[in-house]
Amino acid sequence: MADTAVLAAQVPTVEGKARPGDAALAARLDALDLPRGGFTRAAREDAAQRLEAMGLPGARDEYWRYTDPAPFNAARPQPVELAADETTLFTGIDRLNLVFVDGRFDAEASDALAAEGVQVESLAAADAGADHWAAGLYGRLEAAGQVPVKRPFAALNTLVAAEGVLIRVTGKVERPVHITYRRSAADADVHLHHLVQLEEGAELTLLETGSIGARSNVVIEADLGRGARFHHISAKRANDPKLGLGHIFARVAAEALFKSFTLSVNGSMMRNEAVIDIAGDDAVAHIAAAVLGDGDIGRFHHDDTVFVTHAAERCESRQVFKKVLKNGAEGIFQGKILVKPGAQKTDGYQISQGLLLDEGSQFLAKPELEIYADDVKCSHGSTTGALDETALFYLRSRGVPKERAIVLLVLSFLADALDEIEDQRLRDDILGRLEDWLTARAGNPGKAASPGKA
Repeated sequence: MADTAVLAAQVPTVEGKARPGDAALAARLDALDLPRGGFTRAAREDAAQRLEAMGLPGARDEYWRYTDPAPFNAARPQPVELAADETTLFTGIDRLNLVFVDGRFDAEASDALAAEGVQVESLAAADAGADHWAAGLYGRLEAAGQVPVKRPFAALNTLVAAEGVLIRVTGKVERPVHITYRRSAADADVHLHHLVQLEEGAELTLLETGSIGARSNVVIEADLGRGARFHHISAKRANDPKLGLGHIFARVAAEALFKSFTLSVNGSMMRNEAVIDIAGDDAVAHIAAAVLGDGDIGRFHHDDTVFVTHAAERCESRQVFKKVLKNGAEGIFQGKILVKPGAQKTDGYQISQGLLLDEGSQFLAKPELEIYADDVKCSHGSTTGALDETALFYLRSRGVPKERAIVLLVLSFLADALDEIEDQRLRDDILGRLEDWLTARAGNPGKAASPGKA
């Protein structure tokens, strides 16, 4: 491990006064064992310099105006009681299962890493050497994604993450790679950094499920070669009152397809950031999420922040975010489409919708378009509302019990987001879990609560 005190002491001052956030950054570094790094060393040093220059975010930062970063700035997380084990999604599907416990790779609980068409390694094991294919990818897309918006927690992850999965795909991989998260410590503070390199024409499905830690910070960097196809599905465990940060940085080459879907069911405070660079002609990138939050179980605050850049011709992007909120739950969406000069024939679509099951919940949206090309088709929309009383009356008039009718209407509301999952088996598994969750809570109607309920 590197000398933590030395790195922490590198936090600069301006005219003898520490900038806002510097004390928090120093405290965070002091609380961590910083990896020395092998092939990641140069990227970690670069991340340290960038992080020191920007500092950790404050409540006045524009991109944190809806979410208080203080719990993520704290030196250590508050302990979280371990949740009872639940049935994990996708267990009935043939897959390559990789298990992490408290942020450490568990080789004994994982499947053998050898698989046709894919090379899989643990970051900790691979970083013992100085030469590796991942040296050209680690931290590269994260660094590029800092412009024009600073993302300090992603830079922090590049600096401190000692573990993760390195995946290099050379062909079409039939079995999904499934990352299963488990935790055994109530105060686990987890940083994981995953790399995915898809060569020309390669195809992979990556799954993430489970409970990561009391607080987590996960970064995925995905580099798609020409004609590659990448499907990403993240479904975190329900009823686990954790703090979670998720980042995915992707570069999509010509004729490639990128799809990412996130399922979030409760939690405490979560923020997911997606930074997608559509760099090659005729490429496609879709990002979607289905979010269900019930403030009666505990505080629920969920923030999705998306930045999609179109830098090539005849490309398509789609953002579909649906959030169902009750009992004072809070949902946030910040999404932007940037169309650069020369990115003609762009087709960019963005929709964010909140379904509020009581008057105390709230959904805040900030959609943005920035266009510098004149032959494009771009649109965005955002709506917030309650259940359709006419549709509810129609179902009840035909003998459907009220609780069941509400479940059916909520599932219908989420359908557009779920449709972004191409694999029918995976979609059905998630749909079944959602239906079970909704049915179990259908008898607990939303009640009035203040939007800031803790």
